[in-house]
Amino acid sequence: MNRPLALSLSTAFLGAAALTGVSAAPAAAAPAPAPGPAKQAAPSFEGTVALSNCSGSVVKMPNSRPGDRALVLSNGHCLETGMPRPGQVVKDQPSSRSFTLLKANGSNAGTVRASKIAYATMTDTDVSLYEVRSTYQEIESRFGVKALDVETAHPAQGRNITVVSGYWKEKYGCAVDGFAYRLKEDGWTMKDSIRYTADCRTKGGTSGSPVIDNATGKVVGVNNTRNEDGERCALNNPCEVDENGRVTVHPGIGYGQQTYIIAPCVGEGNKIDLNRAGCTLPKP
Repeated sequence: MNRPLALSLSTAFLGAAALTGVSAAPAAAAPAPAPGPAKQAAPSFEGTVALSNCSGSVVKMPNSRPGDRALVLSNGHCLETGMPRPGQVVKDQPSSRSFTLLKANGSNAGTVRASKIAYATMTDTDVSLYEVRSTYQEIESRFGVKALDVETAHPAQGRNITVVSGYWKEKYGCAVDGFAYRLKEDGWTMKDSIRYTADCRTKGGTSGSPVIDNATGKVVGVNNTRNEDGERCALNNPCEVDENGRVTVHPGIGYGQQTYIIAPCVGEGNKIDLNRAGCTLPKP
């Protein structure tokens, strides 16, 4: 996990079948980018936030309205209450956490405060959504900061992306190298994770950073981990497991969790509704 400080996690759960056919390999070179809009400039820092221990971003869903209380996207493992256990889902839990908003140039714009953890889990993905006390309209009017739009479609291999860290006020540019069928790190398993090309050398504190498609400016993922030491399926050293149980290790390679799966679960008023059509996020 790309957190500033190492954490001890719960006991790993890795089936023996999943540990057969282990190999270590660098990430393959990315293919040519999929066709898209001509715009390829790296995104700015606008819309990103700094947490006490991680990064994040103010995001809008397709149903979001200017008068809705804004949502802040980060990782499940960045929660102030501790990391969710495998299988655990946190929903509508009160929170007063503060977030430092950033302007386009990376300077501080001001602070907003959470009203609750709307949703968080480290099962199948690694995501947290905080509801803050300010609306999108209030944030834009008071701080001059616009929220980032979340893409509603699966990202494409080869697309140029940027991981934008509010914690470090740094950007990491690379491309989507491919997707991990299953990504295992200690006791957690994530599905269909985005694998970066080697250019994105993420580090502790970049957890929760939005992964932005350079061509569209939309959020396609949330950065969450990197294989730091070449170890297999361990803390800070995730491994990939394919459909046949074969494990592959990509030393030095970073990963993010796709965010298009979140959009169907957010209804009117930015309320999380896990029973909405198309919502596949884990339920409590």
